[in-house]
Amino acid sequence: MSVTGMNHFTVLTDKLDQTVSFYKDVLKLEEGYRPPLKFPGAWMYSNGAAVLHIIAGRPLPDEPAGVLDHMAFSATGLASVVENLDSREIDYTLRRQNGSNTWQLFCFDPSGAKVELDFDPSEPAPDKSSA
Repeated sequence: MSVTGMNHFTVLTDKLDQTVSFYKDVLKLEEGYRPPLKFPGAWMYSNGAAVLHIIAGRPLPDEPAGVLDHMAFSATGLASVVENLDSREIDYTLRRQNGSNTWQLFCFDPSGAKVELDFDPSEPAPDKSSA
């Protein structure tokens, strides 16, 4: 056996609608098919693949991150993402990765899961860049 790729991440939430909205409206993932499971939730898609499963109706851990520090997505449109986050008053940290100069933007979803968005180094700095 060998791992051939990442399938998806799962986040738990007690704020299903807000969490779906964050991933749909802020990160531009698409809500898509989810099998008829016996608990509430949503599956979020990118380019036709379910990359994030959201589960509601279960107890949340005391520490939202648990042992998973963060999830990372490749992204495009740094300036528009920053503008979208600013308009929603969502805090974020933006920096350049040492060596590669990849733009790394970190924020939290409504349930406290840390999200990283990685942008190509050639993308221009947003007007409000702290990098």
